[in-house]
Amino acid sequence: QVQLVESGGGLVEPGGSLRLSCAASGIVFSSAAMSWYRQAPGKERVLVATMSSAGGVTYYLDSVKGRFTISRDNAKNTVYLQMNSLKSEDTAVYYCFGRQAWSSYWGQGTLVTVSS
Repeated sequence: QVQLVESGGGLVEPGGSLRLSCAASGIVFSSAAMSWYRQAPGKERVLVATMSSAGGVTYYLDSVKGRFTISRDNAKNTVYLQMNSLKSEDTAVYYCFGRQAWSSYWGQGTLVTVSS
């Protein structure tokens, strides 16, 4: 059974930082491309960042470039999203997404609220 479990969300003031984690089980993590998506209230889910199985970063949403960093630790089967200089418009539920071969998987999401 595949599980992607996010953690690290919460309430942070504008300009602050958070690090999200996504722990994967049930997949060959080192062979999976991993991504972070987010969905703001009333809006569609959008891709925030993607990292290939080999560790090369392939994509960042324009609005997060220079502020967010995706990384992975294959020894821990975990992908991270370091979020700095957070803005109110970053408020959303953040989802971990994994793709391996022809299969894909979603985490349950973690809420990030940026507010003073």
